[in-house]
Amino acid sequence: MKTLATRALATLLAVTITASAAPTARAAVPTAPPDASPLGLIPPRLSYLDGEVSFWRPGAQDWSPAEINIPLAPGDELYTAHQGDLEMQIGTRAFVRAWGDTQVGLSNQDRDFLQFKVTNGHVSLDVRSLDPNQTVELDTPQAAFTIDRPGYYRVDVEPAQTSFITRRGGRATMTPAGGPSVAVTPSEEVVLAGAPNTSVQAYVAPDLDVWDQWNYARTEELIDSMSARYVSSAVYGVDDLDHYGNWRVVPTYGSVWVPSAVPAGWVPYSTGRWVWDRHYGWTWVDAAPWGWAPYHYGRWVFIDGLWAWAPGPIVVRPAYAPALVAFFGAPGVAVAANAPLLSWVALGWGEPVVPWWGSSRFVGRPSWVGWGGPRVVNNVVVNRTTVVDVKTVTVYRNVGVQNAVVAVRADHFGRQPVREARVVEVDTQRLQPVHGAVRTRPDAASFVAGSGPAARPPEAALDRRVVATRPPARTTVASPPSVVAAPAQATAPVARREPAPRIVAAPTPAPVASVPPRPPFGVSQTERVRPASPTARVEPAPGRPNDAVATRSLPGEPANRLAPHRAAETPRGAPAGHARPPHAPERDQRGR
Repeated sequence: MKTLATRALATLLAVTITASAAPTARAAVPTAPPDASPLGLIPPRLSYLDGEVSFWRPGAQDWSPAEINIPLAPGDELYTAHQGDLEMQIGTRAFVRAWGDTQVGLSNQDRDFLQFKVTNGHVSLDVRSLDPNQTVELDTPQAAFTIDRPGYYRVDVEPAQTSFITRRGGRATMTPAGGPSVAVTPSEEVVLAGAPNTSVQAYVAPDLDVWDQWNYARTEELIDSMSARYVSSAVYGVDDLDHYGNWRVVPTYGSVWVPSAVPAGWVPYSTGRWVWDRHYGWTWVDAAPWGWAPYHYGRWVFIDGLWAWAPGPIVVRPAYAPALVAFFGAPGVAVAANAPLLSWVALGWGEPVVPWWGSSRFVGRPSWVGWGGPRVVNNVVVNRTTVVDVKTVTVYRNVGVQNAVVAVRADHFGRQPVREARVVEVDTQRLQPVHGAVRTRPDAASFVAGSGPAARPPEAALDRRVVATRPPARTTVASPPSVVAAPAQATAPVARREPAPRIVAAPTPAPVASVPPRPPFGVSQTERVRPASPTARVEPAPGRPNDAVATRSLPGEPANRLAPHRAAETPRGAPAGHARPPHAPERDQRGR
């Protein structure tokens, strides 16, 4: 209650202090209505990398090193080399992970449907919660697996067979090529073998191996976040804030997060690069391991010589944005070559974003979609019913902070990291806000987040067809209208051949009272024995020493807790020598 009261008081003070600065802004052209937000989709986030992981986006020249925090779009593919691991966050409590010689791609994303393909390797899907009517599909060379409820799922794709396992109450529907849909019930494994006549057998799910245990432990860590007290539950990457900064409560802005260990002179939106996204156009990808939530939600404020991220009052459904900046065109920057330039600054407290993405009803119109705090135009608080002409939005508070405006030559924008292309001399008195689309054409370098060579999947994996209930989304490379032409030396996008999937009929939900068909049981000499129920803890009697307490034994745990830990095992189906650690690895400074 004290926290809520403090937050409410802070918001009230913010409105009162800012409102007293000047009269209300004048009314003019209506702002975009709330439903004009493009798509309303939160893209899956590449949230963890370890070892060698490669990335492909249609429009790029070749595979490139994957980078943390890149938003994924349909058509994107990822590949983990022999010692590589990756994690994609697909919900606030849902994660897709892969390890060791695995190729996984995002085929489709709609409001209620997420479709991945796995042509080779090992993928787990840990879903602690799932929105109503939300469906996730895993497409493999021998069957499509449809998931519509929480649980833990794992698929292992090998050249000769595919296995799929459900755990923790999970249930899925399997649709093989040329066969009817069948149910995969909780704690069950199905194995598909052979081609073209595929045999299907069902078994009791095997014991958890080290890879499964690592998945369980990592998810538990991620969903138990202190920062969740201050940020909407719909925001990804909240756990990263716990490890790389601290929260403060200030009178003007309420709860704010201050990053730690940033270099001197650091400013937001200066340590990363702009990439092209098929849904959202120019999108910021930050190099910091915590660089997701502070760059797609909330606002940045400058307090006592420090930058802080202010999420604002908590809202139920905050809107994802590819970045929250104001763009400026030339002049504004003094440079010897007198080349066209493009600059930007982080939006301040309550300032509207002028979208450069989305439909004609949305692009170029001041918007506060997903923002729950006061609305500020030219340092003036405006009423929520006030309509604002985009041409009158000319003052951005953070422009006055030293070095806060980041600038690059227009022909370098979106083609290399900002730190390599940044222009230092900025004349903040001559900035001209961009009131609409950022008219710079992407080239092949705009579709990657990392530079340098990267491991390529085997050609056999690239050529494997998968079974799917929907064709993949079209991945044509779109450009903004009337764009600035790419430089002559720019690299052109290269098309990559991709085998079309075998489309099967989507499974129909079975009535609750009915028992859906299941594959026949496989022949097995032993079935997994369920551990005995844990014994109750016996509290010591008064005056008894603590060492007389009978400790509780957990399922699957040795009775003697002091016994040496069992050596790390190789996961089921793993290549020889690729053993997983028995615990989640520690993060390095890049979040890997």
